Amino acid sequence: MTLLTTAEEISDIAFGFMGSKALFAALHFGVFTHLAERPMTAEELGQAAGLPAERARTLLTAVASLGLVSVEDGRFANAPAAEAFLVKGAKYDFGDYLRLQVDRQMYGLLDQIEPALANRLPEDATGSYAEWFSDPEQARIYSESQHAGSLGPARGLAKSVDLAGARTLLDVGGGTGAYAITLCKANPDLAATVVDFPNVAALGREYVAEAGLADRVSYVDGNALETDWPAGQDSVLMSYLFSGVPGEEHDRLVRRAYDTLTPGGLYMVHDFVVDADRTGPKLAALWQLQHTAFTPTARSLDEATLADMMTGAGFEGVEVREMIPGLTMLATGRKPG
Repeated sequence: MTLLTTAEEISDIAFGFMGSKALFAALHFGVFTHLAERPMTAEELGQAAGLPAERARTLLTAVASLGLVSVEDGRFANAPAAEAFLVKGAKYDFGDYLRLQVDRQMYGLLDQIEPALANRLPEDATGSYAEWFSDPEQARIYSESQHAGSLGPARGLAKSVDLAGARTLLDVGGGTGAYAITLCKANPDLAATVVDFPNVAALGREYVAEAGLADRVSYVDGNALETDWPAGQDSVLMSYLFSGVPGEEHDRLVRRAYDTLTPGGLYMVHDFVVDADRTGPKLAALWQLQHTAFTPTARSLDEATLADMMTGAGFEGVEVREMIPGLTMLATGRKPG
């Protein structure tokens, strides 16, 4: 961690919302997808995106200042990262996740952070995922964008854990099944059960059917904190679950995972986790704060506390390692055989 020393560095933080809104606006108008066709002038991009030329120029200048596009002889082109991750249909595209979930949903909810921290959320404020996902439209927007954002990490998880001997996977709070689908594709003998809210599960079944895995991926509808889980699982996954529930539930979730697993079964926790000394990573810490805005009793989880919880519940060989660089960590442990 580097301590700040100048006013300019503070300004970078204070004005950061302007940069994120520039990115979101560019995504909403398909700027990066249009530029994937060829470098364009502001006039050409404006015509393609339906924007007046001068406003297109202002937006392009903003994203150029952020390093998202280059400019040469008056023509703008995608930076390598924008080409790889922000072009519609690209293999690793997560633009919809940023455009829909982070901008349209998460961004506004952060306005609740001060009353949430002070435990003074008004009665009409969003106070939990359960509350939020009781609205089918909000559940749809969140879930569809999260599916797009989870496919990349899911492929990373499939490469980093050994499920060759597992026949069953329980994905607790598994959303629309991005992880379950990816892990089942990578492990032909694996079948998965996903536990999630009914409005999310309904969408998840569509993704599962589209993937041709309806015979191997099933759903249990309900709040994962309250619903019964199927027993006798060879593996249990909780991805982005801990950060979205009250902190007091963490120990209980770990114990339930232990009781649900067969001897030798693998437990995986993937989430926003900070370093034991609490100096970062920055994005993990900020996501923890974001979740507090609508789950005030959420807990900022660090790697040492997570490892201690898992070891205390009886898991062996517990390891916590980086998953998405600078953002998430993956904790693994096995129930003694």
